[in-house]
Amino acid sequence: MLTVKREELEAELAALSAPAVDTGGISFGKRVGDGTSIAVERITQVAAHDGLQEVLADVNKALAALDDGTYGTCEVCGEPIAEGRLEIRPWSTRCINCA
Repeated sequence: MLTVKREELEAELAALSAPAVDTGGISFGKRVGDGTSIAVERITQVAAHDGLQEVLADVNKALAALDDGTYGTCEVCGEPIAEGRLEIRPWSTRCINCA
């Protein structure tokens, strides 16, 4: 499941990182126009990219924990991560209290 999630995240990140097809002549005047819309869309994409990178880092940590036998253990306090949390979010690296 973690490997599949990593592949999904990497594909999404690649799509967001692709260069814009055609931004045309972007201008920012007194009126809201295409330039403003493109800028807002790009800011949204950057925020989504940052969020996906954070999840990808957690997925990679969880995969490393599987390899070293510490999967399901909080990286902060060392206590077990609740099964319910791992079912919903298998890439969790922290228990609820430390998250």
